[in-house]
Amino acid sequence: MELLLKQNVEYLGRTGDLVDVKSGYARNYLLPRGLAVAVTKSNVAEIERVRARALVEEQKRLADLKEIAGKLTDISVTIEGRANAEGHLFGSVGVTQIAAALREKGIPVEERQVRLEHPLKEIGVFDVVVHLHADVEPTIKVWVVQQKPE
Repeated sequence: MELLLKQNVEYLGRTGDLVDVKSGYARNYLLPRGLAVAVTKSNVAEIERVRARALVEEQKRLADLKEIAGKLTDISVTIEGRANAEGHLFGSVGVTQIAAALREKGIPVEERQVRLEHPLKEIGVFDVVVHLHADVEPTIKVWVVQQKPE
């Protein structure tokens, strides 16, 4: 069954895309939720207007994210942790601590945007990717240092 998407649907398509889906998926999910409509001339015209507005908003959002990415490339974050003599941390530094440190510096970043392959478990300097958008992924420096004794 061919439908025209009214909204972005994850793993299916973006607003205005013509998709071919099984009739059950269309009847039970896409149509009742208002995510898609049948392909008619009036629906195509309406979706094109919505798509044009969404494209302008997306470009504005992308410009804002590129501005934030420019700020992020100049920022480094220092996180203190307790470590043994060899430099192995007793705990680990994860996305939560990195995102909190960025928020303290005035950069609005969520935990899910910080990309780590695995938690940082040693003292050192690490490059960490911050995923702001599919096209915008700046890299920041994270310094993990020994916590000062009290």
